[in-house]
Amino acid sequence: MNAHAPPPPAPPIGLLVELTHRCPLGCPHCSNPLALERPAAELDAETWKRVFSEAAALGALHVHLSGGEPTARRDIAELTRHAAQAGLYTNLITSGVGVSEKLWGDLIEAGLDHAQLSFQGADKATNDRLGHYDGAWEKKRAFAAMVTRAGLPLTINAVISRANLHQVGAFIDLSIELGARRLEVAHTQYYGWALVNRAALIPPKAETMAAIALVEAARPKLEGKLVIDMVVPDYYARYPKPCAGGWGRVAINVSPSGKALPCHAAESIPGLEFWNVRDRSLGEIWRDSPAFRAFRGTEWMQEPCRSCERREIDWGGCRCQALALIGDAAATDPACHKSPHHARIAAMAAAEAEADESAIRWRSYKEKVEA
Repeated sequence: MNAHAPPPPAPPIGLLVELTHRCPLGCPHCSNPLALERPAAELDAETWKRVFSEAAALGALHVHLSGGEPTARRDIAELTRHAAQAGLYTNLITSGVGVSEKLWGDLIEAGLDHAQLSFQGADKATNDRLGHYDGAWEKKRAFAAMVTRAGLPLTINAVISRANLHQVGAFIDLSIELGARRLEVAHTQYYGWALVNRAALIPPKAETMAAIALVEAARPKLEGKLVIDMVVPDYYARYPKPCAGGWGRVAINVSPSGKALPCHAAESIPGLEFWNVRDRSLGEIWRDSPAFRAFRGTEWMQEPCRSCERREIDWGGCRCQALALIGDAAATDPACHKSPHHARIAAMAAAEAEADESAIRWRSYKEKVEA
């Protein structure tokens, strides 16, 4: 029998914490859930500190302080200090628009190790339009300067869609200009708000492949100066990406209200039981949570994944994507060319890439959006 039950999990490598869903931007490609969690439901500082200490004790190496916009939390420096003192490498994932000189100084003093700054476009007009925030361009550039002056490594994150696909080369130039050490060219992953906006965001295949080739050509030329990571677009892939490195294998996500998730979008799968860090330790959740155990290993797999030689390489692909595209979270991710549904999503992507891109719905607390 090829499939097998999962052994006891190795320690998680990292922790991604969504400290809040509050955010000054309204990006249509946001992968946060449509039902954003309210500030009143957010974990308090002491609970977050306990989570960080438990993560370090469990063997995690780093924590990604994310959201929403993590600096919307007034206690962000306090939380960063505790994570650093617990021995975790701290990475702030931010829009940069709300970080004052004082707050940045507090974060440096607290022991912050790294900053990841999002840009929605490689010029002011595109950036401010896609971020749905006038004046964001100048504030982001100012934040980048603060990071490099402090000597911290800076990563630029560029989420790519039809609206800015033509700017991939310009994102590389911008990253070099700003002194970034790393650039993430992240083609949009269609979950949450991005899934609602897919027809307005998905780019044509030919242009997408050209942008990928541009990155591949740039990498050796910039070796030693700029590292370029790339998240390729699932809908044009031959093989799927392993879901969060493999479901419940390498990382833990924690939502603003404390729900521990195997991946960022896991709540979109009905029937899963998510344990909360308010009620249980992180170690107990990692080992025994029904949600984390649901798709660990290969025992749960259907064919063709069950007997595929790649079953422990891509781990069946993305469970949330399988659910969103074909209605079965246990099915082979249709991004895989071996899936019986692969041709269908390729045809859908081709059709939607020609759709009207003006009908964007911006991420918002106020608007109720149905998937």
